[in-house]
Amino acid sequence: MSRAIRLERQNRRLLWRLGVAAVAMFGFGFLLVPFYEKICEVTGINQLLRPEHAGVFNTQVDASRTVIVQFDANTHDLPWRFEPQTRSMRVHPGELVQVAYEVSNVRGEPVTGQAVPSYGPQLAGQFFRKMECFCFQQQTLDAGERRLMPVVFVVDPALPAEVHTVTLSYTFFEVEGRRQTSEAPPPKAGPRQRTS
Repeated sequence: MSRAIRLERQNRRLLWRLGVAAVAMFGFGFLLVPFYEKICEVTGINQLLRPEHAGVFNTQVDASRTVIVQFDANTHDLPWRFEPQTRSMRVHPGELVQVAYEVSNVRGEPVTGQAVPSYGPQLAGQFFRKMECFCFQQQTLDAGERRLMPVVFVVDPALPAEVHTVTLSYTFFEVEGRRQTSEAPPPKAGPRQRTS
């Protein structure tokens, strides 16, 4: 067998392997999205843009049971003061509850932030239904602006009976590239003109 034929066969084999790898990677890319969504649904994390009242759930109040809901607030490299107005409260599963968080921008320019919720214990995220939340969208605060931001929620009566305390924690992150300075940039110097 000549060297040219051997090289041609090797090239065909290599081309076939690369084609299979490309198709496999393309398929894997499509499978990543539902896989990621399922992980987020199970763990209760990264549910930022999905209002949790979209699904149908039991809204009947279970007056025989009380759950303590604790509220926590944090910022990550963000020049904001951020805290809940209420640190904790007792709620009945199925009861519609409204609380508020207070936030103020201490930087001398507008800043945009995004709040990311987390829950303790982690499984509680599956039973915490938010009707209204500042975490559903990015928040832009002007320099020195102070704002009260409501959260309306229901603890699903299906929350396991052994869970007596749920912590709702928010961490605000600065949205990179969304910082807006109040000062206009200095004009660029044009070419000097000669004077005669």
